[in-house]
Amino acid sequence: MSSGKEKQAHAWYLVQCKPRQDERAEEHLRRQGYFCYRPKYKQEVVLRGKRQIISGSLFPGYVFIQLSQTENWAPLRSTRGVSRIVSFGGQPTPISADLIEKLRQHEQTYTAEAPLNAGEKVRIKGGAFAEVEAIFLAMDGQERVVLLLNILQREHQIRMPLRGITKI
Repeated sequence: MSSGKEKQAHAWYLVQCKPRQDERAEEHLRRQGYFCYRPKYKQEVVLRGKRQIISGSLFPGYVFIQLSQTENWAPLRSTRGVSRIVSFGGQPTPISADLIEKLRQHEQTYTAEAPLNAGEKVRIKGGAFAEVEAIFLAMDGQERVVLLLNILQREHQIRMPLRGITKI
């Protein structure tokens, strides 16, 4: 996804997009030959009664773009989905290349877990029940789970965030 403009680019900038149009803005900027980056995340959710892995923008409404000071920035203003370039004091503010690299590394190392099935063993990551094993029973909404714990020879159901458990 490189372009000729990538070689001239010296700094990263942040483009604010119109509401819910960051994907559209990224697509149109790429079509014009700009080098863009939109960090994404993956999340397990329940849609229409089924658990699915979806992805979304880590920073909704924003896209990073690489530009040089000598490039013509005027076409950005009329690009579909683009609202403006984030600036302070009337000057576009450059973003550290190290920050972009760290975001890329984090995005590449992230792997979404497979959906859980009733009866599977899980481990609680933190809180009062940290490192305790439990049995996954069901999803409770989009981001919460129902677990079965065996405490003092009795079974107890608890509800907690999905991100607070890992599959064993």
